[in-house]
Amino acid sequence: MLKTAAQNAEVMSSLSLSTSPKSPGPKSPSQTSFLLSEHHHVKAPGGGKSASAGGLAVRHVRRTHSGKLIRVKKDGAGGKGTWGKLLDTAGESRIDRNDPNYDSCEEPYDLVGSIVSDPLDEYKKAVVSIIEEYFNTSDVEVAASDLKELGSTEYHPYFIKRLVSMAMDRHDKEKEMASVLLSALYAKVISSTQISQGFFMLLESTDDLAVDILDAVDILALFIARAVVDDILPPSFITKARKMIPEASKGFEVLQTAEKSYLSAPHHAELVERRWGGSTHLTVNEVKKKIADLLSEYVESGDTSEASRCIRQLGVSFFHHDVVKRALVLAMETRTAEPLIMKLLKQAADEGLISSSQMMKGFVRLAESLDDLALDIPSAKTLFKSFVPQAISEGWLDASFLKSPGKDEEAPDKNDEKLRCYKEEVVTIIHEYFLSDDIPELIQSLDDLGAPEYNPFFLKKLITLAMDRKNREKEMASVLLSALHIEIFSTEDMVNGFVMLLESAEDTALDILDASNELAYFLARAVIDDVLAPLNLDEIANRLTPNCSGSETVHMARSLIVARHAGERILRCWGGGTGWAVEDAKDKIQKLLEEYESGGVVSEACQCIRDLSMPFFNHEVVKKALVMAMEKKNDRMLDLLQECSSEGLITINQMTKGFGRIKDGLEDLALDIPNAKDKFKFYVQHARERGWLLSLFGSPASDATSANAS
Repeated sequence: MLKTAAQNAEVMSSLSLSTSPKSPGPKSPSQTSFLLSEHHHVKAPGGGKSASAGGLAVRHVRRTHSGKLIRVKKDGAGGKGTWGKLLDTAGESRIDRNDPNYDSCEEPYDLVGSIVSDPLDEYKKAVVSIIEEYFNTSDVEVAASDLKELGSTEYHPYFIKRLVSMAMDRHDKEKEMASVLLSALYAKVISSTQISQGFFMLLESTDDLAVDILDAVDILALFIARAVVDDILPPSFITKARKMIPEASKGFEVLQTAEKSYLSAPHHAELVERRWGGSTHLTVNEVKKKIADLLSEYVESGDTSEASRCIRQLGVSFFHHDVVKRALVLAMETRTAEPLIMKLLKQAADEGLISSSQMMKGFVRLAESLDDLALDIPSAKTLFKSFVPQAISEGWLDASFLKSPGKDEEAPDKNDEKLRCYKEEVVTIIHEYFLSDDIPELIQSLDDLGAPEYNPFFLKKLITLAMDRKNREKEMASVLLSALHIEIFSTEDMVNGFVMLLESAEDTALDILDASNELAYFLARAVIDDVLAPLNLDEIANRLTPNCSGSETVHMARSLIVARHAGERILRCWGGGTGWAVEDAKDKIQKLLEEYESGGVVSEACQCIRDLSMPFFNHEVVKKALVMAMEKKNDRMLDLLQECSSEGLITINQMTKGFGRIKDGLEDLALDIPNAKDKFKFYVQHARERGWLLSLFGSPASDATSANAS
């Protein structure tokens, strides 16, 4: 290599001399061959012999017209004075739109970046707003409609997961609402398979949920048990899910809790359905105590945002008037707290935390109790007079408060002495009924009063007194309404009574915390018990002021009625008491009739009916007895009805209602019992002849009257 380099150096030196302008002269062939061999990285053949002798390819040698030798570039681009390499262009390329070969695809373009949206992410965002709106409005129909309009049915399991997980982190009211919504959506909007998938996804994410929700295992177990009780999850779901969930996970613990703690317990269905109860389970006294505590803490700390958060967390927006009243009383008692109290009320009003109507109601309640307050706080009236102008000037109390009726309030009609006496009497009658549970005695007492025109006032007083008591009394009130509707109250009396109740709902809410929710259950229960027809709810709503709290209560009652398994849930809404007997009575009636039909004694059957202690439900005995007589082709049941009628065990009204129920369901009965219509005509004739039925039953006039009533 060194030797070759030395030779090349000598050649280059001699070449530069030979090609210099100062030393013109012909080039030797050896020099030419070296240049060519150097360019092609090969030695010239012949080891320094002439080019012609070696046979070099002279086609690679380019010469100018002046005879100068040009060194060829790589890739054949050439040098100065040459054409250049293939596709080489002298300048910038330019597209000519007039060129016959013009192609628009050759135009320069820029790539514009855009975010690719995931349909699942969009679905998840949309369902959050649907769920939030449902928790605020309790409107099952709107939530179902919104979910249908959203489409993307393949993502419904994610809706189940989001609904339950959001409810788990809220109050019992929202948990109950979530269960009701799931029952309403089942089969109509969301399939059973999708509900199972949604709950399985929840089981898989239980470990993550437990980080934020301490009792996530117990709450989710209760949701699964409730879904099984509501027939939206098959009982086999727990067995199948247990095989796919790791034993060490909290999801497996959820399944064990649901099965052992809830679904295996005695009366588990009732236990699970009543666990959340649809409300916050706070009594009026508990809420008042919480309000007093948070106001005391606020006066000590002065943290307005924390106090607002505590008020919001109570979840009793319809009871905020008590916050206003207690805050103002505290400002009167502790003069140094006045600036803080005024600041809190103003901020609560500005944020919409306390509505203008609740603020007004709080001031009105305080104004009504000023005389009593003055006994403990001598300056109460003076201070109140200073609070009102300040609140109005700062904009958190409506100026119409100054015009609110005082002396001009409607005074009771002194001339209506009969109504006043009636109200006093019925209060005593209702209290006695709550103690004795004796419906016939109560009906007799009302008959003795002889004032059927005041029946709506009785209904209003009955439900108002029941709402302020325990579930037992609420159940007894619903049972009594069913009995009264059969015996002495007309449907119009019931409608008028409920209208009066709903018109005074806001006043009732002053003393009864959950008045709106309980009134909705009383309305729904009346429909389930056939005391009211569903169309009567429209009539009641039309007679109320639009957008009032009473209208919202009617709307809530409709939502309860359309939910899945509404009948069973509403019949059990109060839990315990006589309400359970209504459900159990159907089974007991069926059994006692079967025993009598198989050879029992009439007197024993009558005693069993008497032991039920449900005279208002004897129409069920009549109905089941007639159906059994048709199916068994045995008229022995007529002997039992004859004995019940003779003893006065089943009244003529109950007998008529039982026959009426058979008449309404004849078309369905005829599918299973072909001669049902002929049999029924025979039974009606038989009952008329023996005085069980009203003589007009089944006549054209009676049918016309029934149609008008419907």
